[in-house]
Amino acid sequence: MSRQGEIIETKDAKPRRFVFVLMNEFTMMCFASAVEALRIANRMADKNLYEWRVVSVDGQPVISSAGVVFKVDAGLEDLCRDDSVMLCGGLNIRAASSPKLVNWIRKESRRGSSVTGLCTAAYTMAKAGLLDGKRATIHWEHHDGLVEDFPDIAVLNSVFVVDGKMITTAGGTSSIDLMLKFIADGHGEHLANAVADQLIYTSIRTEKDSPRLSIPSRIGVRHLKLSNVIQTMELNLEDPISPAVLAKDVGMSTRQLERLFQRYLNRSPKRFYMEIRLQKARNLLMQTDMSVINVALASGFSSPSHFSKCYRAQYATTPYRERGVKAELPAT
Repeated sequence: MSRQGEIIETKDAKPRRFVFVLMNEFTMMCFASAVEALRIANRMADKNLYEWRVVSVDGQPVISSAGVVFKVDAGLEDLCRDDSVMLCGGLNIRAASSPKLVNWIRKESRRGSSVTGLCTAAYTMAKAGLLDGKRATIHWEHHDGLVEDFPDIAVLNSVFVVDGKMITTAGGTSSIDLMLKFIADGHGEHLANAVADQLIYTSIRTEKDSPRLSIPSRIGVRHLKLSNVIQTMELNLEDPISPAVLAKDVGMSTRQLERLFQRYLNRSPKRFYMEIRLQKARNLLMQTDMSVINVALASGFSSPSHFSKCYRAQYATTPYRERGVKAELPAT
């Protein structure tokens, strides 16, 4: 029933069942956002449109990335072909993608179930071969790693991607957007909008929307030419473009570009470009098995020694030690 007391008419159909697989160190946001949208849809429609079951690889409680322990209903089990598998990923996704889990989702997808990877779980799907030749998305911190590890996947910068029965999201609140799409497709936009209203979710995103804040929002500056230069930098990390060419492309002199970066970002264009290239390198070191030399090349460094020197100056450690100390970057 809606807040105004009206019953929202929905199609009569068997409840759709979602099976949420909580992976070790999963992020609570992606899981809770999805379940809450389904719960509210049932409440607003005043009928059981959706059912869900929560499982883990071994049937034991799972610790989330925030350290909260979640009980589950069961371990991995055979599903009905109409069930929707929802993989809830998070930190250390490579370690969480165990052979048992990978084999299970591969088997269930062959039986006809749709498979959704929330947050970083697109990696697990890719490891199972479910995304070969398909479009997908993943949390933006893991984008570069997925591209390098699985070149046959078209990795998009989208909130979510639906490619047949294989579905992926970019983490965080993107679970809400995906669930609202499911609700709209199954029972109409009126119900989806009512659920969004209950969630105080005022801007429903689609597959065409980017999961990241716009460049002006990220840097806290609304300057068109500065934003355009930064966008060009982010699109050309493997083959860096000189400040002179960047300046010319936006109709400025190199000196003007230098002053622009100093004024708004308190660093030179060269320094800023170096920082985002090193951030990509750090992502690749922690998320892939690429050699340090290949990481350097993928981040625009032609000399391993120069790469190591710059990396040490930025992060106070060497690329080799970084890989040995930490396994992965966090995801939200």
